[in-house]
Amino acid sequence: MINVTVNGIAVRVPEDATVIDAAEKVGIHIPTLCHLDLHEFGVVNKVASCRVCVVEVEGRGNLVPSCAETVYEGMNIITDSVKALNARRINLELLLSNHPFECLTCRKNLQCELQTLAKELNIRGVSVQGERMEYPLDMTSGAIVKDPEKCIMCRRCETMCNEVQTVGVLSAINRGFEVTVAPAFNLNFVDTSCTYCGQCVAVCPTAALTSMSELHKVWRALANPRRHVVAQIAPAVRVALGEMFDMDPGSISTGKIVTALKRLGFDKVFDTNFAADLTIMEEARELVHRIEHGGRLPMLTSCCPAWVKFIEHQFPDLLDVPSSCKSPQTMLGAIAKSYYLDTLDILPRRLKVVSIMPCVAKKAEAARPELSKESLLDVDYVLSTRELGYMITEAGIDFKNLEESEFDSILGESTGAAAIFGTTGGVIEAAVRSASYIMTGENIDKIEFEELRGLDGIREATVNVGGMDLNIGIAHGLGNARKLLESIQAGTSKYHAIEIMACPGGCIGGGGQPYHHGKTDVILKRQQAIYEIDRNSTRRRSHENQAVLQLYKDFLGEPYGEKAHDLLHTSYTKGERI
Repeated sequence: MINVTVNGIAVRVPEDATVIDAAEKVGIHIPTLCHLDLHEFGVVNKVASCRVCVVEVEGRGNLVPSCAETVYEGMNIITDSVKALNARRINLELLLSNHPFECLTCRKNLQCELQTLAKELNIRGVSVQGERMEYPLDMTSGAIVKDPEKCIMCRRCETMCNEVQTVGVLSAINRGFEVTVAPAFNLNFVDTSCTYCGQCVAVCPTAALTSMSELHKVWRALANPRRHVVAQIAPAVRVALGEMFDMDPGSISTGKIVTALKRLGFDKVFDTNFAADLTIMEEARELVHRIEHGGRLPMLTSCCPAWVKFIEHQFPDLLDVPSSCKSPQTMLGAIAKSYYLDTLDILPRRLKVVSIMPCVAKKAEAARPELSKESLLDVDYVLSTRELGYMITEAGIDFKNLEESEFDSILGESTGAAAIFGTTGGVIEAAVRSASYIMTGENIDKIEFEELRGLDGIREATVNVGGMDLNIGIAHGLGNARKLLESIQAGTSKYHAIEIMACPGGCIGGGGQPYHHGKTDVILKRQQAIYEIDRNSTRRRSHENQAVLQLYKDFLGEPYGEKAHDLLHTSYTKGERI
């Protein structure tokens, strides 16, 4: 530890700490745009490109960027000098000089950090007006929109894509004034091996990267009396949406969401957790079948569409490893357009399924042709958690004070096991809870598997299931997934089953969630809320979901049987690595 002074306040910090670390330790705020601290992934973005965080250091003639400058013994830092404050304003004005002007004048979306900083520094105009780059929008992927005109070269997205997710799609292209961050050769996202995980969207400070919006399509469907529109809500949404309405991170708002959706005009509101229980019935049975019949091991979970895209492009030789189960959102869509549709007196095309998801990749997943039946997609439209928040605000609904409502029956019952799908380790824990019953016909006494929980990037555990030691691997973040996949390729993997989620923390940290900008405490509070929902559930094992059991009895037949395969399972496609 070394001693430094920040604005006259003495503080001891580690030798490798930056100036911004020291300032934060004594409660001093230094504005920044390019800084991105992801210590849990061993990554800190230190490109120091925005120069908004400059400070004075005694004995140094020049200002230094606080996000990249390492402290030294006896360092005397001044963060609020006139020289530093004027430099920040000038640097921010230069960033705004060739930025779309509406970013300065429109105050609607204060989740844009550039707008927030302009307001904080009281910048209402710029003295220099630069040229516009006039790059075209990229809206080809169906999941992510890229607007290079708003790019300020902070390179957060590049750090996330290359160092955390190891997808390697984004980098700086061109030179001088024309420089921007984009795929190589400025390719469109659809022509690359982008997984659409949305983590670049989650960290972009200026809306140069955003998720594709289908709000207008959903509003149009709700306004059409000839449409029967149903919604489904993913488990992670209910512990995050409240943040958009001044509720604390981790606030559970399940019943309020159901009420809000009914007020918005949805005919039925179903629970994706129902399909999560259904997924376990299929996935656990598939794992047992592979173990008992010498099938391909380890089996990997298949709920995360970004992770599926990752293996299709990066590890196409391993496409026989993931479970063939569809994700819960498409399972519920498939059941809604078969089992539920049979209860309605309407043409199939009049039923529209809208998913509310924490995930950007779910938008692209819903459009995959293999996730359809007789030319009708399992899911018609996908809204992110943020988009639902915008929709509720647009309708003038006082979300925070809404009464609570229950999900509609037939596709609304779920267990605690389904709730934990929203966090890393949850899918495999839910599977373990049911695997013993599937193998032996008896439940094991244990419900909570602490050894499968946590936020470490890679975790492993051995769990005794039905008298067998089941070796389990867990990874969240695609960089960690790569390590497990490489061990499978090398033949050194010891696991029977592996759960992978693309986003940090799992779905609770999805690219479509309210922005948290890498704050681990927000992710942790959402995770704790997920486990609280599980603990408070009457039934906590997926095979105890009575509505799911009735579905098999009345419609699907045996779990992992012929009809279940036809509706609930899928295949994967080899993709190029670009």
